[in-house]
Amino acid sequence: MNWLALKYICKNDFLMVKISTVQFTPSLGTPADNIQQVFRLLQGIQTDILVLPELCTTGYSFISRKEVMAAAEGPEGQSVAELQKLSKESRTLVIAGFAERSNNKVYNSALVALPDGQLKTYRKTHLFYREKECFDEGNSGFFVVQHPFKDCRIGTMICNDWRYPEAARSLALCGADVIACPCNLVSSIWGIGMQARALENKVYLAVANRCGTETRQLEDGTSQSLTFTGGSVIYDYNGSPMEQAGKNGDCVITLEIDPLLTRDKFFNAFNDLLKDRRPELYINR
Repeated sequence: MNWLALKYICKNDFLMVKISTVQFTPSLGTPADNIQQVFRLLQGIQTDILVLPELCTTGYSFISRKEVMAAAEGPEGQSVAELQKLSKESRTLVIAGFAERSNNKVYNSALVALPDGQLKTYRKTHLFYREKECFDEGNSGFFVVQHPFKDCRIGTMICNDWRYPEAARSLALCGADVIACPCNLVSSIWGIGMQARALENKVYLAVANRCGTETRQLEDGTSQSLTFTGGSVIYDYNGSPMEQAGKNGDCVITLEIDPLLTRDKFFNAFNDLLKDRRPELYINR
């Protein structure tokens, strides 16, 4: 192999990025078992970006703030440590939903573990349904991180954030090539919005949803059953699904993407998605 061919291979390896979404059924209140489920599913898989579901370490259907606070963990928690270790050892950027405790606050969060050891946290901006009774409103704002070993910029939003175009647009304006979206989705309409978020921002969008049903008895004696709709998917920058899981069953999707294709925001010779914005005319409230 001559040096030109080797140079091309090295350059291509730097530019092309493998991204994976994990779909599985966490059990409520068993973080150690849930982490082990993830590790079993990842055996033999090599990837650069790994996206896990919302609240994947604890399960979802909390019914009180006290219950969440007991299950939540800070940056020194065991689940966080295990996912950071995975990130470092596999050189993978890991994005995973967890219940985050910070002093007397508790957030529906996603840890962003970078393989160089950095740890950042996104806190869900738009809480859904009974989450409002259990979690504090997220205050992290939207941000983008640079993969330390790849030319790729990743932003994070969580589940119900998809309903608010401002969330994905904020990440695009921050320079995201990829938006990772840990989810516990229970509707069937989210695909419409997720596709639009990818298309209108010209970004890849990776949705990691869970499956299964959680049933809880509420404090008033009634019960609540939530069935999660699976369908984890990676959309390309035109909003087309590149690959999608079924509604049920464990699944890991791994695809190769080219982040550079997201950076030219023109969709014809005259129109640029971001530069043509006219924010001075938009209602800002």
